[in-house]
Amino acid sequence: MARAEVGDDGWGEDPTVRRLEEVFADRLGKAASLFLPSGTMANQVALRTLAGPGTLVVAGRRAHIVMSEAGAAGVNGRFQLYTVDDHEGRLDLATAREAVEGDVGHSPPVAVLAVENTHMVSGGRALPAEAVDDAAALGPAVHLDGARLFNTEVALGIPVARLAEAATTVTCCLSKGLGAPVGSLLAGAADVIAEAHTQRRLLGGQMRQAGILAAAGLVALDRGVERLVEDHAHARRLAEAVAERFPVDTNMVIFAHADPRAVVAHLAGAGVLGDGLGPRAVRLVTHADVDDAGIDRACRALATVP
Repeated sequence: MARAEVGDDGWGEDPTVRRLEEVFADRLGKAASLFLPSGTMANQVALRTLAGPGTLVVAGRRAHIVMSEAGAAGVNGRFQLYTVDDHEGRLDLATAREAVEGDVGHSPPVAVLAVENTHMVSGGRALPAEAVDDAAALGPAVHLDGARLFNTEVALGIPVARLAEAATTVTCCLSKGLGAPVGSLLAGAADVIAEAHTQRRLLGGQMRQAGILAAAGLVALDRGVERLVEDHAHARRLAEAVAERFPVDTNMVIFAHADPRAVVAHLAGAGVLGDGLGPRAVRLVTHADVDDAGIDRACRALATVP
């Protein structure tokens, strides 16, 4: 990061940012990509780019864009969210199809179908490429919130380009398991990303000498993906200490408890940080900064949860 060659990315003049965007687009099999400060902003830019006024964005009722972005879609977009069931991370395609077909002359058109992979609330569920293919077959544009898409690549052995093949736009986070300190990327067709540049500016996401951040993103893509297998192994070890839990596909352990706040406080007292996920669940996430000793400590703390 200290040695990164930088320029003014507001004018497209930062060579390190441009290199990161080229590497990511190539890896995802898309024509172009855009560097953004966060995954939430990447999602919001994608939705603003694809969904115009008076349209619908169909998403799972527990999706990140619905439940974990502080209501940003209702503030930043002029579309409406139309939520459907997302059992085990997959959109209810029958209900989504009904929304797409609509009531001619009365229903707003569906502009976007949103898919999330991995699906966080389902315990980091890794979805196969068919989850996007099936959504795309319904007709509207597909936005793939792939914050942890590289976790799916490692878990299922399916290249990210195949996982995102049918998506109109796709986001990935460089932080989280990949280990960069900040940043996400949005990829798609050249004309879509050109409009996304404008939407990023409107949301205040344009940065100047951002190459110092992009340099870390290049390291994350070069070195961070292959080591995700360690996170997945750590998560499986954590899961063995928890009785009632979602299946563990990748790097998340989500388990039920009547008092998540008490569990989180108990774990914090033992030097283990977790968080509540709704009123009846606890979430633990493994990442690049969690080592074997940390997992041992977490397992001991879980064994004494009241």
